[in-house]
Amino acid sequence: MHRLTCSCLCLNRRHATGWLALALLASQARAQGDVAAPVGRSGLPSLGDAGAMTTLEERKLGDAIIRELYRDPDYIDDPVIGEYVDGLWRALLAGARARGELPPELDERYAWAVLLGRDRSINAFALPGGYFGLHLGLVGAVASRDELASVLAHELVHITQRHIPRLLSAQDRQAPLLLAAMVLGAIAASKNPQAGAALAVGGQAAVIQQQLNFSRDMEREADRIGYGVMTQAGFAGQGFVSMFEKLQAASRINDNSDWPYLRSHPLTTQRIADMQQRQQSLARQAPPVDLEAALVAGRARALSRPGVDVLRAWAGEPAQPGFASRPLAQRAGALYAAALAQAQLRDLPKAQALATQLALAVAGDGPAAQQARLLQAELALQAGEPAQVLKLLSGAPRPASADVQGQAGRAALLLRAQALVGTGQATEAAGALQTWVSDHPRDAGAWQALAQAHGAAGRTLRALRAEGEVPMAHMDYAGAVDRWRAAQDFSRRQPGDNADLIEASIVDTRLRAAQAALKQQQLDEMKRR
Repeated sequence: MHRLTCSCLCLNRRHATGWLALALLASQARAQGDVAAPVGRSGLPSLGDAGAMTTLEERKLGDAIIRELYRDPDYIDDPVIGEYVDGLWRALLAGARARGELPPELDERYAWAVLLGRDRSINAFALPGGYFGLHLGLVGAVASRDELASVLAHELVHITQRHIPRLLSAQDRQAPLLLAAMVLGAIAASKNPQAGAALAVGGQAAVIQQQLNFSRDMEREADRIGYGVMTQAGFAGQGFVSMFEKLQAASRINDNSDWPYLRSHPLTTQRIADMQQRQQSLARQAPPVDLEAALVAGRARALSRPGVDVLRAWAGEPAQPGFASRPLAQRAGALYAAALAQAQLRDLPKAQALATQLALAVAGDGPAAQQARLLQAELALQAGEPAQVLKLLSGAPRPASADVQGQAGRAALLLRAQALVGTGQATEAAGALQTWVSDHPRDAGAWQALAQAHGAAGRTLRALRAEGEVPMAHMDYAGAVDRWRAAQDFSRRQPGDNADLIEASIVDTRLRAAQAALKQQQLDEMKRR
């Protein structure tokens, strides 16, 4: 099973121009590879093969882009939203496999990693090699897990059908710079329509602008197959229809950057008609109340840096007249956002009071109650109450997104580890985290928590080893080499017992792996010059 890394991706306008050089990989890598054979598909009609870019080349392109995006100052790894999205994502991948839409070659070679962005704009997009961007603005706008799954399924199909390589292949006769700009120009334009045009060089803005969006055929294909994937995965097809209704309503008034998803995925009359037809074929029923989705949406809104004035407004919303008469889902989402807002405004007592009010309101809903409990534990940790964190998390039901081997969900695991360290039980925290990273070796956040636990327990060499795994997980091979060289130096100065000798051997092995990866990265960069 693929281990999914849920992190943040936010394309700042100030960084867009610098990333243009990264996208140059798209055309230059193709000159170094063999022609890929057409990838097998299910019985649904296909738009053709992916041209000359192999799956390995596409993955390398995606890795190079993501390597830089991990350094973005807006990068965030939120365990709660990440775990929620991860649960949806695993189900969609399983649905794609069951339908035959995910060939083994892609399944094994691509990253299949969803990256969350702190950005408030409503946007999602696919990147080469199985990477996906999902802005918190979109997470905060959906009303159910089915709506969010519809967007993820649509983007998933852009990758399984290899739409990005097809677009690159279609531009064979264009200059390499135009091919490069197409990959990142689409993302930049989704944030700011002028940003895409700014990427044009030598008066080629019109050519680039024409390639900022997937073709209409590709969009319809992503709709059609994505609908099948999400229903195969157990999500309600109504979510796809209701999401389209939101997009259609927004398209009528989309004169700003609030809905950049509509710029990179423009609605057409054919797509709208297709969804309307699907809607007519469905029995129109009121969607079930999705309290967990309401809470996650509230969290996404609060974490998207809306500004102090907005936080103050959200913090005071539960005290407004008539609040108690609102539907439960609205009240629950508002209470969650208000609690986080108060915490960001540094009023933890009020934040904890609102979290308690939320827990009582959703006590009858299992998934929502778990989300409320995690919020209470998070606030207790911020208030310096680690014992209360352990009390809140002890005996909590295992979430559906928990690891198949019986481990707790990632959010609870990380919160509990910090609380154990805070109560002088760092060794126990390290043991739980070590088990997790053995199964999730690319979880940078868990490695960082493990480094802190080992450091608190006085195991310096193990802490240094874990610190090296953090940049390694983000493909920052130079950073990993630096940390593991420091670990080697420490081991030579202060040799320890047999356990430390084993750890030193592991450090040596990992250092060689990082050095080899760094050398290959440098060679690839030289070839592209």
